[in-house]
Amino acid sequence: MASSALIESSLSGIPVKRGKVRDVYDFEDRLLFVATDRISAFDWILSPGIPDKGRILTQISRFWFERFKEIPNHLLSMNPADLPLPDQADLDVLQGRCMVVKKTEVVPFECVVRGYLSGSGWKDYLSTQAVCGIELPKGLQQSDPLPRPLFTPATKAETGHDENVSFQTMSDAIGQELAERLRDLSIQIYQQGSDYARERGIILADTKFEFGILDGKPILIDEVLTPDSSRFWPAERYEPGGPQPSLDKQFVRDWLETTTWDKNSPPPELPEEIVSKTREKYFEAFRMLTGMECVW
Repeated sequence: MASSALIESSLSGIPVKRGKVRDVYDFEDRLLFVATDRISAFDWILSPGIPDKGRILTQISRFWFERFKEIPNHLLSMNPADLPLPDQADLDVLQGRCMVVKKTEVVPFECVVRGYLSGSGWKDYLSTQAVCGIELPKGLQQSDPLPRPLFTPATKAETGHDENVSFQTMSDAIGQELAERLRDLSIQIYQQGSDYARERGIILADTKFEFGILDGKPILIDEVLTPDSSRFWPAERYEPGGPQPSLDKQFVRDWLETTTWDKNSPPPELPEEIVSKTREKYFEAFRMLTGMECVW
């Protein structure tokens, strides 16, 4: 049976920043990432949350961090008790949804890699025959594989929508050498993750990474190849020429598109059926990728 959704964590006396999904607590030399069960779409946090979603995201990220251990990352521990927590901290609530991480200088760009023509990339292609200014062959269909993975960076928005920018804009902001390093790392991780996921029956259509700078070098931070940051398509049901069944939060976006919501006013409540099916999809993604049940 599903547990109740954790919408907001609480650690008394510890400075915190709350993102769309994660609560980030500052312990001076380290950070505590707490993945809540909040879910966002179209720049709105929806209600209710998806029970256990934060735990699944955390465990999937842990799986990938361990698989890509040759790539430096920010993960130190999965145990919040490794930090000096307040005496009243509820460890049961935090169990399975926390990462103790290194503190870095966050690079202010999302590192997006696209392997298939979908989402905003498909809309861009229809109007310009390009994705984020990168020209593509004529005659591609929705959900077709791209000739090669494309790196299409975006600004990182604390609130509101990330905006696609050119590689040159990213280079001008952070320097050519670092931009090229992040591009190459992102494509490398995407390709390795995509190859592995395909073996497990999942097409990794696109994803986004975040990086931080520590001791002058980039390291992988935040979440990695999760159903929140990626498009996961069941390979056995893949059929280009239209939208694909998904194992990610596209399912929630698709439901919202069937409503009369204008995306400018508070969103409708998610029906119980949508909450339950979304939770099932996230669990299924974990099982398919890892071959294990998600436990904590």
